[in-house]
Amino acid sequence: MKTKSKIEKQLKRKTNPELVETLIACKKNKNWIKIVEILSGPRKNRINLNLEELNKKIKDEKIVVVPGKILSQGELDKKIKIVALDFSEKAKEKLKKAGIDTLTILKEIKKNPEAKGIKILK
Repeated sequence: MKTKSKIEKQLKRKTNPELVETLIACKKNKNWIKIVEILSGPRKNRINLNLEELNKKIKDEKIVVVPGKILSQGELDKKIKIVALDFSEKAKEKLKKAGIDTLTILKEIKKNPEAKGIKILK
């Protein structure tokens, strides 16, 4: 588990304004601290998942949080809500056609500050 001072130090190096805003929102909410630990570290520690990999990893969850990017290869046949740092354009199109809800982590923190019913994929 990272300390808040370590997270602060790593936060100062980030240049993406959306990522910085997400990290600050996560840091303020203790229920989302696992997400901030992953996102505040190096980019190589973030997870990038194709839709087919995501389909294999999820079982019966309602909300899946991916601390990274969702990519478009493959198909997703489960009706879930996907929360991620970012989505590729093709992945957004495929998910919209399939009727699957997509949100950024920042928006989900604002809607669900208690982090109820989420599963974090690592």
